[in-house]
Amino acid sequence: MSARPADLRSAAPALRRTLAYLRPHLRPQRPLVAGGFVALFAEVAFRILEPWPLKFVIDAVIAPGASGEQPGTVRLLVLCALAVVAVAGLRALSAYAMTVCFALAGTRTMTAVRAEVYAHALRLSLRFHNRTRSGDLINRLISDVGKLRDVAVTAAMPLIGNVVTLVAMMVVMLVLDWRLGLVVLAAFPVFLLHSRRSSRRITSAARTQRKREGELAGAAGESFGAIKVVQAYSLQHKLEDTFSASNAKELTEGVKATRLSAALERWTDLLVGIATGAVLFVGGLSVLRGHLTPGELVVFVQYLKGAFKPMRDLAKYTGRIAKAAASGERILDLVETRQEIADAPGAHRFHRPAGQVTLDHVTVRYEDGSTALDDVTVHVRPGTRVGLVGHSGSGKSTLASLLLRLQDPVSGAVRIDGHDLRHVTIDSLRSRVAVVLQESVLFTGTVRENIRLGNPAATDEQVERAARDANVEAFVRTLPEGYETVVGERGETLSGGQRQRIAIARAMLRDVSIVILDEATTGLDADNSAVVRDALDRLAEGRTTFVITHVLADVLDCDQVVVLSGGRVLEQGSPEGLAATPGSRLAVLGDVAAQVRRA
Repeated sequence: MSARPADLRSAAPALRRTLAYLRPHLRPQRPLVAGGFVALFAEVAFRILEPWPLKFVIDAVIAPGASGEQPGTVRLLVLCALAVVAVAGLRALSAYAMTVCFALAGTRTMTAVRAEVYAHALRLSLRFHNRTRSGDLINRLISDVGKLRDVAVTAAMPLIGNVVTLVAMMVVMLVLDWRLGLVVLAAFPVFLLHSRRSSRRITSAARTQRKREGELAGAAGESFGAIKVVQAYSLQHKLEDTFSASNAKELTEGVKATRLSAALERWTDLLVGIATGAVLFVGGLSVLRGHLTPGELVVFVQYLKGAFKPMRDLAKYTGRIAKAAASGERILDLVETRQEIADAPGAHRFHRPAGQVTLDHVTVRYEDGSTALDDVTVHVRPGTRVGLVGHSGSGKSTLASLLLRLQDPVSGAVRIDGHDLRHVTIDSLRSRVAVVLQESVLFTGTVRENIRLGNPAATDEQVERAARDANVEAFVRTLPEGYETVVGERGETLSGGQRQRIAIARAMLRDVSIVILDEATTGLDADNSAVVRDALDRLAEGRTTFVITHVLADVLDCDQVVVLSGGRVLEQGSPEGLAATPGSRLAVLGDVAAQVRRA
């Protein structure tokens, strides 16, 4: 991994990359952005005009030392007072319009970015998700995108306005008195040299803090996701200690960034004070010598405060901008992660296949280079029930994942009805395959909504028909609100057998040709297992079905059995043929000829 930039200046390439990524998302918000800049320039103009009524009052009333009311003085005071109110009101209105326009543009843009990042993360390979903590992904999606939005609205846009104000005020100050203008200009190089050194340390601390926050989110998500194991093994104290240590590190970096930002702000205040004192001294001499009027000196001091506001804001927002830069890098790291499994150019849609499956000399490797499947060849006729048998790590689930194209082989080809899956669109392929896992996951929502996930366009009647076929209706009647009963996160409010039956009903709603049953009855008691098996038989009827199990007896009713070990096919054939073959894994079960087919 390349080294990260150490300060804001060296972070500029990363910031440019972030802006380049955001630009297309900003395009639809151009009217709002344009309106915001119009309001910004108007606010700057009114800010420049603001001190001038005071200048006229001082020069006309205070400077001459008049003891009584002079002709036209009252009229001037009234006009100046009204001008102050008008300018303040118009400036406030411009500032309001600017804030609203930029806030709306920033919020809408980052909402679109968050949606895109989420969609991209969902499509990344299982290999990516297996090595990435879900809590850190959530932190990037929610917190990092939020920081980009907040800084864009509360820091970046105001800084642009302040820079425009600075340029305009410097021009006016140089016109009023070039000597005083040079005094003000002399302060900027001093500020830039000091702030560059400070910003390097602030940025480094902010980036480390964002990394620590991602680690904290990952640890918390991992703990809550395995809360049953945590409580069953009384791991609370151990996890609390680990979390506290990480939390303390995050706190240290956060305090360091805050302390450095505060030091930069206070140093900037001191520099502003020194510059103001110098302007008062030199400007006072200019008034005494007749080069400036007292009112012009007051205008100059007011401009001085306005001109130094960008420096104060830069000091104030350096930490926040640094965090936003780190957040932008983290988002780009995710967005730029290549989708390992994607549609090939010219890929065609898969219409309902017959279900003929062929694995032709397929080899699959893990990320570390070890072999998951080694030169596997299997041919399955349409409508066949295939048993995939083997110990854990033998390659059963890897073989099944190839049918969904969750990964691609490094050599060989996987074909359905003669079509290489790498030349078929992923969505059309997966819409023709149904999967029932050992731990079927439900989503927060009603029973009806969870079943309908199999086919979002299904009617209530179709949902309930699938529920009846999957033996869901038998227990739905006992739920307080029937199909409208809300299940908890991951379906934890239901039993394992009930979750399996809802998952089977969900699969039944899909118009599929291929069914994958991955240890679908493992862990169920005898009663639940019988009900689930009955539902699975209905699901598999007339479809090519892969039954993944490590129990040989579970595949006796299959048409074809493939025994895997160490990623290689040890033997394959019909249960009868394998059982009659001396030395076969199925032969140890004895004479099973009468048990091969179910009545």
